[in-house]
Amino acid sequence: MNRALTEVSLFAVVVVGCLLTIVLARRARGEPSPDGGYATGHRRELSLAEAKAAAVRWTTTTNHREIGLLYIAFGTVAAIWGGIDAMMIRTHLLTPEANLWTEQTYNELFTMHGLTMLIFFVTPVFFGIGNYFLPLLIGADDMAFPRLNAIGFWLLPPSLLLARLGIVAEVTGAMLAVVVPGEWLSVLLAFQEPAIGWTMYPPLSLAPNPQTNFLLLGLHLSGIATTIGGINFIATVVYERDESIGWANLDIFSWNMLITSAIVIFAFPLLGTALLMLLLDRNFGTTFFTVEGGGPILWQHLLWFWGHPEVYIIFLPATGLMSLILPKFVGRKLFGFKFIVYSTIAIGVLSFGVWAHHMFVTGVDPRIRASFMATSIAIAVPSAIKVFNWITTMWNGDVRLAAPLILCVGSVGLFIVGGVTGIFLAVIPVDVIYHGTYYVVGHFHLIIMGIIPFMMFAASYYWYPLITGRMYDRRLAIFQSSLLVIGSGLTFMTLMALGFLEHPRRYATYPAEYSGLHVVATVGSFIIGISVLMWLYNMLWSYFQGTPVETADPWELKATQQFTPEWQWFEDRLERKHGIPPSEPEEVRPSYVPAQEERPPSLYGRIVPVARRALSDAGAGAAGGFVGTVLMTGVLLVAVALGVFDPESFANLATLVGLPANLALGYSLFLFAGMTVWPLLFLSLGEYLPGELTFITGLWYATVIASGFVIAFYTGQTGLELVTYLVFALLAHWIYGLGLAGMITYLGGRRPTSSEGPR
Repeated sequence: MNRALTEVSLFAVVVVGCLLTIVLARRARGEPSPDGGYATGHRRELSLAEAKAAAVRWTTTTNHREIGLLYIAFGTVAAIWGGIDAMMIRTHLLTPEANLWTEQTYNELFTMHGLTMLIFFVTPVFFGIGNYFLPLLIGADDMAFPRLNAIGFWLLPPSLLLARLGIVAEVTGAMLAVVVPGEWLSVLLAFQEPAIGWTMYPPLSLAPNPQTNFLLLGLHLSGIATTIGGINFIATVVYERDESIGWANLDIFSWNMLITSAIVIFAFPLLGTALLMLLLDRNFGTTFFTVEGGGPILWQHLLWFWGHPEVYIIFLPATGLMSLILPKFVGRKLFGFKFIVYSTIAIGVLSFGVWAHHMFVTGVDPRIRASFMATSIAIAVPSAIKVFNWITTMWNGDVRLAAPLILCVGSVGLFIVGGVTGIFLAVIPVDVIYHGTYYVVGHFHLIIMGIIPFMMFAASYYWYPLITGRMYDRRLAIFQSSLLVIGSGLTFMTLMALGFLEHPRRYATYPAEYSGLHVVATVGSFIIGISVLMWLYNMLWSYFQGTPVETADPWELKATQQFTPEWQWFEDRLERKHGIPPSEPEEVRPSYVPAQEERPPSLYGRIVPVARRALSDAGAGAAGGFVGTVLMTGVLLVAVALGVFDPESFANLATLVGLPANLALGYSLFLFAGMTVWPLLFLSLGEYLPGELTFITGLWYATVIASGFVIAFYTGQTGLELVTYLVFALLAHWIYGLGLAGMITYLGGRRPTSSEGPR
């Protein structure tokens, strides 16, 4: 398969899906009319002049909140691009042989996946969050250098295009080849995405490929942008704070952004210098990293002197968000604030003293290796302080079920596993065994994926009302968050297991005995991908269709005295814009109210309502089950057409109840179960499923029962066929769940009983 066209097509599908969601949400939005009713007409289309004005505004703005949104949008696009790379890598590894992509393509994919995610996704998103909220948290009007702030952002889009120019040139060449002679396109076809690994070790990175030069230039440009941003954050925190905010009461997120920025201004200039030296070696015959000169090991020293602090550059803002958001949903202030600040400073200092533990197998002097082993183990201490403080903050708190809380708790769990396995890697004998295995991949991703994107999602949910003035779909968010935690654990724990079996990493082909675990890891990665698409849908749809917030305290922070300055800014803004008065905390909770003395109903009076309710539920459930099963059958027919599902499984189903093995009988039994057993069980469990009995509870329920279907109808599929079978089984059950819950809701078989309040 053509990797470039596949990747661009997948990217285009996601973009078109987002645009379609926006268009449908805009069309479905009914604006209140002046007479108090709701208009049914469509919103006026955006004119060309308005579009030009918007383009000029967004490309010339120096407002810190708008630049923050630009950073977040840019990082999201890069994350989708790098995420598609990851999905293609995992799909390739479904089979032991390289029969989907070539080895060259596989190497290109994991090279650009790593660089895109590390450089163009994580740091820009955290800088975006910092740009938007840091000035609000410290009472500043804007960033210290607004114009420099804008320049820092606008260096990023060209740097990403330079870094990924290979795929752009390849797709452009393939499209032009339809109408232009091939020899005219030789320049475009000469560009090829580098397959040198994200660490860019010489001599691989010295191999002739013009795209490698553009990649290095793009990375260098992004380094300049990041350094500019870091300087701006430091100047803003030091000089732009409100007089009432000193170092002692500076919020925890700003502390983390300050330490992160300090690491940036020491680490990124060194990376830029090393990249220039590599460019000189490639194009002007210098010998910094060749055997005749400094040697390839010199590159490793320079890369990891930047590379390990870079881990903390992208990790510390996530811990800042955790320390900021977690207390809000457990009703307690952050435990041990000072110790978390001290641990952040300690990590910032120690991060520059651990780089050589990446090089234990390169023949470094044993005495030097021992000292780096000691510092690498020591850096676990401040990290552990953070974890213990988070757990203590949750201890005996008033925990409220909400998507940010699920993500926080999931992050703590995955980070503990990722952190502890990292301590083992800091020990020389263990590292020598596992350095080149999937153990490193699993450990690294449990931290990188397990806490960093999780905290980005948590922040997006926590501050969504403040940014948009609307509330997202909270039930879908809880479902998406749970799915993300499950998918991450399934994927990266499995990679850890592969590492324990000493499966070497970075190989495009592998022995067949590892294929089972690779299938599990791939299924987990697809679950992650689906959950990310759900988050994207929720963000876009809710921007137009979400319930408008009527209070600046949607999380009831005043009641726990955690109403921080950015929410105070939001309250002032609401008051100026809509005249909504400030809300007051609920100081006295309603006490227990004894039941009124009533005459107990007779036995007949008790039985009749229950019987009516049972009949109503049974009828609505049967109708919902019929609709759901018919919709589910449509998805299964597609799976049959693709050859990943055997319809004869229905015939075997009939034999379970003593009937002959007949396809029609089996499907009738399947339809009967879909109309009786599963709807009744759904209605029975509905009281205990998260959220009201709506579409989201249908998704929850369908996800659970899909596991039984997968086992019962499995007919020996392997590799890609097995994954496709699992995906279709899950999709079919989701369709069933939506049909079931939708029809029950439509018929009024079980109406919502009460509002659940903020979650």
